[in-house]
Amino acid sequence: MSELINKLKSDLFKALGHPTRIGILELLKAEGELCVCDIYENLDLSQSNISQHLKILKEQNIVSSYKDGVKVIYSLKDEQICDVLTTVEKMLIKQINETKMALKKD
Repeated sequence: MSELINKLKSDLFKALGHPTRIGILELLKAEGELCVCDIYENLDLSQSNISQHLKILKEQNIVSSYKDGVKVIYSLKDEQICDVLTTVEKMLIKQINETKMALKKD
């Protein structure tokens, strides 16, 4: 069972492993539900590029979508992904601060 869980964790982290996908998640975290057109406008990328990244996030059950007329609306499937993003951000800020302190000592 632990091998399966490790594989699933790995797949999840692979899906999170691109700056554009992190940007999409941060945007959805801040704004809630968004049309793909709002996402690509906010991130200043092409619709096809954003759609490819959304497909990966959707395949990993990180985001969900529904149609509203001709628009496709995306949202975070599970708000716990916000905890993951926040935890990682805190870890990185701590590492940056530790590096700054180490450089000041030298």
